Amino acid sequence: MSRMVGTVSRGIRAPIIREGDDLQKIVTESVLEASRQDGFSIHDRDVVAMTEAIVARAQGNYATVDDIAADVRCKLGGGTVGVIFPILSRNRFAICLRGIAKGAEKVILMLSYPSDEVGNHLIDWDALDSKGIDPYRDVLSLERYRELFGFNKHRFTGVDYVAYYSELIRESGADVDVIFANDPREILHYTKNVIHCDIHTRARTGRILRAAGGERVFGLDEIMTAPVNGSGYNEKYGLLGSNKATEDKVKLFPRDCQPLVAAIQQELLEKTGSHVEVMVYGDGAFKDPVGKIWELADPVVSPAYTAGLEGTPNELKLKYLADNDFAALSGEELREAIKGEIQKKDSDLVGQMVSEGTTPRRLTDLIGSLCDLTSGSGDKGTPIVLIQGYFDNYTVE
Repeated sequence: MSRMVGTVSRGIRAPIIREGDDLQKIVTESVLEASRQDGFSIHDRDVVAMTEAIVARAQGNYATVDDIAADVRCKLGGGTVGVIFPILSRNRFAICLRGIAKGAEKVILMLSYPSDEVGNHLIDWDALDSKGIDPYRDVLSLERYRELFGFNKHRFTGVDYVAYYSELIRESGADVDVIFANDPREILHYTKNVIHCDIHTRARTGRILRAAGGERVFGLDEIMTAPVNGSGYNEKYGLLGSNKATEDKVKLFPRDCQPLVAAIQQELLEKTGSHVEVMVYGDGAFKDPVGKIWELADPVVSPAYTAGLEGTPNELKLKYLADNDFAALSGEELREAIKGEIQKKDSDLVGQMVSEGTTPRRLTDLIGSLCDLTSGSGDKGTPIVLIQGYFDNYTVE
């Protein structure tokens, strides 16, 4: 009987991580203890992944509202600040907004519509159509928005983010005006000092704002790029990828992760004799078909990974072969023919029809998404994931 199991993804339980913990030791021992308890072995090209949250926590990479406020005040002057294109999230942005508001006298909050960048909707597309509103052209005041669409609560969280963000800014000591627009240049009618909070379009937004006359223009990735009063920081991503830790503190995206993944790879090699791949992962890159939310609120899926995870899949489409090249075959004869094609496939299948329909994404994005779905974001207690058989194919027994 040939081998029947392909890829297996296991959530690995671990202790609750605190600042200063030896993550190399914890990850390695957790994986090895799981293998002993469940009776499986570690193999070459297995993947050990850990969520970015435990890396940042072990690093103590945190910033407070006051730290953020000080950095915002220093960089933007402390007057009126435009805050544009934030995502609608209590976990991802609310505490950052508290800090921004505390570092300003007034905030002009410009929200994209009908949804934020990752798909949290303020307005339904059908409602826009029924009111004759063109989101690519029309700019809405708060009053006009309420007149047309009323009070809209998020489908899953039950929060009216327009009201929530406005009140949060006022509680932090700043005045607030809210507008709705999708052209970043609209904010420059109100202030030349802008923080653009978009994630994956940030380079373009910053370029447009500066070209249109923005004076002090910063992306969210340019706030908290260095320590403030001994705080944590992230020199590459700033506040992007941060999460709420407490009501006045955020956990930042981890930094300097590459030495950690290399050290875990080496220790597992020494203890098991197998060359595993290791990565740090954050949000996966997938979209909810019901809520329309795109999961990727982190700046990247994986901030650090070992060299064997570089690149994209190089796979044949089995059903293409079965329906085309070997349509006349069946049973064992078909099986052997397909195995033969796999064994002789080119090292680079880009552009070839036999790879049509295979997923054209980076390995780290695919594997990181699998890890994120395996570990979840709640109380599973499995911040480490072991994936086995991912790089196998139909020929591997």
